[in-house]
Amino acid sequence: MYIENLEKSMYELVCETSTNLPKDVRRAVKAARELENAGTRAAMSLDTIAKNINMADEKLSPICQDTGLPTFKIKTPVGVNQLEIKAAIRRAIEQATKDGKLRPNAVDSLTGENSGDNLGLGLPVVKFEQWEENHIEVKLILKGGGCENKNIQYSLPAELEGLGRAGRDLDGIRKCILHSVYQAQGQGCSAGFIGVGIGGDRSSGYDLAKEQLFREVDDVNPIQELAELERYILKTANTLGIGTMGFGGEATLLGCKIGVMHRIPASFYVSVAYNCWAYRRMAVDIDANTGEIQHWHYNDGDKLTFEEPAQDDSVQSSSRVVELTAPITEEQIRDLKVGDVVKISGRMYTGRDAIHKYLSDNDSPVDLNGQIIYHCGPVVLKNEDGSYEIKAAGPTTSIREEPYQGDIMKKFGIRAVIGKGGMGPKTLAALEEHGGVYLNAIGGAAQYYADCIKAVEGVDLLQFGIPEAMWHLRVEDFTAVVTMDSHGNSLHADVDKSSLDKLAQYKEKVFA
Repeated sequence: MYIENLEKSMYELVCETSTNLPKDVRRAVKAARELENAGTRAAMSLDTIAKNINMADEKLSPICQDTGLPTFKIKTPVGVNQLEIKAAIRRAIEQATKDGKLRPNAVDSLTGENSGDNLGLGLPVVKFEQWEENHIEVKLILKGGGCENKNIQYSLPAELEGLGRAGRDLDGIRKCILHSVYQAQGQGCSAGFIGVGIGGDRSSGYDLAKEQLFREVDDVNPIQELAELERYILKTANTLGIGTMGFGGEATLLGCKIGVMHRIPASFYVSVAYNCWAYRRMAVDIDANTGEIQHWHYNDGDKLTFEEPAQDDSVQSSSRVVELTAPITEEQIRDLKVGDVVKISGRMYTGRDAIHKYLSDNDSPVDLNGQIIYHCGPVVLKNEDGSYEIKAAGPTTSIREEPYQGDIMKKFGIRAVIGKGGMGPKTLAALEEHGGVYLNAIGGAAQYYADCIKAVEGVDLLQFGIPEAMWHLRVEDFTAVVTMDSHGNSLHADVDKSSLDKLAQYKEKVFA
């Protein structure tokens, strides 16, 4: 009975972590939402995020389609069989994947094949520690690839863009942390959270940084110097103007937690683990005799649900709303400008890393002339009748496709690309030359966008795995913001420049 209970407990932990944002994170999102000016792109983004949190909770479906790499940190009493716990976790992960609570994310690094069940060499990550308590503590974090890719590690001393030299002292640490927030921009689905590890070696520093993400959002660091630094970073980061999704605004960072460990004399690392607003981490205490859950962590206070924003007729949105249906003409694209809000109905096709690599070397399985590519790796379930159902479908980080995107758009006549975080100068030049547009969807809003998908009308290249296949989607009122247009304008480049200018103001030590 112990084994069955243990597996059930692990399954509940996985599902709860994927679908239900913790109470402390909800409070941080609510506070950010209240700070934003009504009618702005940032306010619209936070409203969408709030709606998505509610929808995931109600549907018991993933908050974000990228359910990340499951990382467990477990403390066990003396005498508990850790092999049994690991086996229970693997069975729970496999079942949660079948049930659509996790996206199949385990990819063979040599062959590129997706295992289909989130199991593989080294996956899931399970780390054990023994302690003298009589219960088992299990912590789980689901950290998606978009924010994982914005992790960064500094080796001091270092020269930092905008901030100058960072030395081996508290001021150097301060500069590194501020720079880590700047470099993430909107690609990590801001507004986000950061965990920081000072010291150690390269691997233990990152492990310490990720460990900080298990702290409560509103706790206070027991080390006074670090408590002061956490407050300073949180306050200062929110003056950089990066804002939610990198659209500009008041909320760039929702939490900063810093840990420290000793180091060897020759090395001084500052490691930063960036986490998106979809801050999915949970923890439970499990009875070591029965395998049943005794207590859920992060459970203090009321569980917030988010109300729809009150309508204020005196507040006017600064954005023009344009409706589009593919195939789209070059004339329609040339009419769009940065800041426009686009509502798409009709057909679009998903395409991520494998699809872009494939299209660069091969013909397309479908006619893409005038069509829309959506940078998305959805959570998909196959029904008994053979049809497919999209369970979660938010955008992935687009910058990974920068080497391919412009060439592919010109090669196949693609007119619009949807993703998050923006793209670089090569794509921007291609948009101007070819007559294309980049549309920024709200990162992490997997339920909001899944609700816009009315049918799956086909799929190609399924051999790349569910996240990487080309899904043919029929959508209705799919909303995104023009952030790169066909006239050489990029909101992402503008926000990057303005935030770098503001970052330079904090070159000198100005703790407040």
